[in-house]
Amino acid sequence: MRTLSADQLSSWKGRIVDVRSLAEFAGERLPGAECVPLDTLLDAAASWKRDEPLLLMCKSGARSRQAYDQLAAVGFTNHATLGGGLDACQRAGVNMIRGRKTIPIIRQVLIAAGSLLLLSLALAWLDARFLLLTGFVALGLFMAGLTGFCPMAKLLERMPWNRVSACTSAGCGCESAVQQG
Repeated sequence: MRTLSADQLSSWKGRIVDVRSLAEFAGERLPGAECVPLDTLLDAAASWKRDEPLLLMCKSGARSRQAYDQLAAVGFTNHATLGGGLDACQRAGVNMIRGRKTIPIIRQVLIAAGSLLLLSLALAWLDARFLLLTGFVALGLFMAGLTGFCPMAKLLERMPWNRVSACTSAGCGCESAVQQG
C-alpha cells in the first residue's frame, strides 16, 4: 500500500478524494479535495481512469485504507492513502478549509433516544401507558443494532442543523462561506 505523509502533501499532483461523509467534509477538508463517501466510491470510480493518480484520505486513515483496497480490487494502479488522514494534516500544520461542524449523527441519536426514554419514564408517573414509548425506543435501538439501519438517524440527518450543501469540491465557490484555517 502506497502511503503519502502530510508533509509530502504539497508535492501531490493528482486528484484528492476524501472518503468521509458529506457532513464531515463540510466541517473541514483539504483545499482541492472532492468528497466521495466510502459507500459510493466504486460507483463514482467507474468513470475514472484506472491509472489516474488518486490520493485517498479520511479523518484518521482507516477509511482511506478500505478505499485503497476497494480500488485495488477493481484494477486501479496509481493510488495512495494519506497516512494519518486529516488528523496528521492538522498536526503538520497543513492548510485546511473549515466550515460549520455538527454533532455526529450517532451522538444525536443517543441524545434523542436518551431524552425520549427519560421523558417517557417521567411521564409514566402520570400514566403508565407512557411506558409504551420506552419500549418503542428500546425496540428501535435494538433493531438498529441488528440491521444497521436506524430510522431515527435518517430522520435526524434531515433536520435543518444537519443539512449541508451539495458542494463536493473546493472549486465550487463555497470557500467564501467557510474560513480558511
